[in-house]
Amino acid sequence: MAKNAEVFICLIVIVCVVLLYILNTIVLNTELVQNPPEEYGWVVHGVRNALGYATLFLPGYLVYKYVAKTNYLNKSGRGVFGAVIRTCFGEDELLLVNPNLHVTPTVKTPFQEGLLLLFYFFGLQISYLSWGVLQEKVMTRPYGTQEDSAYFKDSQFLVFVNRILAFLVSAVILLCTRQPRHRCPIYKYVFCSFSNIMSSWCQYEALKYVSFPHQVLAKASKTIPVMIMGKVVSKTKYEYYEYVTAVILSVGMLFFMVDAGNDRSSSTVTTFSGALLLCSYIVFDSFTANWQGGPLQKYEMKPLQMMCFVNFFSCIFTAVSLLQQGGFLTSIKFMIKYPSFIVDIIFLSLCSAGGQLFIFNTVSTFGPLVFVIISTIRQGFSVLLSCIIYQHTVHALGVFGVILVFFSVLLRVYCGYRVKSLKQLHHGATNLMGSAKN
Repeated sequence: MAKNAEVFICLIVIVCVVLLYILNTIVLNTELVQNPPEEYGWVVHGVRNALGYATLFLPGYLVYKYVAKTNYLNKSGRGVFGAVIRTCFGEDELLLVNPNLHVTPTVKTPFQEGLLLLFYFFGLQISYLSWGVLQEKVMTRPYGTQEDSAYFKDSQFLVFVNRILAFLVSAVILLCTRQPRHRCPIYKYVFCSFSNIMSSWCQYEALKYVSFPHQVLAKASKTIPVMIMGKVVSKTKYEYYEYVTAVILSVGMLFFMVDAGNDRSSSTVTTFSGALLLCSYIVFDSFTANWQGGPLQKYEMKPLQMMCFVNFFSCIFTAVSLLQQGGFLTSIKFMIKYPSFIVDIIFLSLCSAGGQLFIFNTVSTFGPLVFVIISTIRQGFSVLLSCIIYQHTVHALGVFGVILVFFSVLLRVYCGYRVKSLKQLHHGATNLMGSAKN
């Protein structure tokens, strides 16, 4: 019985991969894909990438449904094939309550928590400020001389390079350090990996249509989508002050965007494309931040384990898509012709990998909303750096908008501290009354 099931699973994978590869080849050879319109090229590139990802998504989904329907996990033997399927789709409940694997969380003092938060804060600032400057350079500045220059256009290749380096860094650290046993079914990383890829891709593509300061300030407004996703995905409840400060932050971002103008906009179509890409980025990134919190708590995972497996799937998805499109060959030719591009993407990927380490630890320790606050502050500094280095113009209304953004962040921190202090005071008073009654 198990052997027949294994043969059928192999057939599902092979047939799906072959059929989707043929379909992708046909689509890639059409005139529209070969020569997409410049203003809507991102739509064609996005569909093309999605077809590449489907080469893995569809067979994986069909195998998952087949395994669940036939109860294969309970019938599989102890061979390699069965072990792979169990690792991908199995969830052994006994592992979750194994006392040998349970780690008692270390209780930190407020001073220790403050120092840790400062460390994560400065780590994120240094990593992602450098990353932002390099990102704008790679996507918006030509390489080469005045006589022979070109722009790099393949956003997906940049996502792949970032993810492969992040995967290697996290994998090496995992191998060199002692970690708790990994217990999360592998397939669950697919959702987060896909949203992570798409958020990065939308971010790179948006720079073709909007200026970097516009992109950064638009991203700062993602506290509202994060809160919405938190309610939908994690059933999180937020205080009233969190909604108020999120609205103030968004108003500040709107003032900046109205004032500064878009120095990369050549038409209303270009602006519309950039807005759609930024909205897509915010949605995907909000889902990623909230999804990561669930498995980290449920399976008592280490952030480094999350980082490793998410980037592992991201590498596979982007590599398959690039191979089908010939993106590797095109990018390698660009690197050979313009060697300075190699240096930029290496430093870009190092900053991204370092930033991811801080992100996963921040989300794990302090939650997704604290990470968004730290990220918002970083975005303000990014705007300042970009305006200084690349000479973007900002007027009085834009400055006021940036001030509103920072004010909302500081107000959120202050209100959060006040609410937490009042709750602790109320809890202490309740305990004292209970002791007096006894």
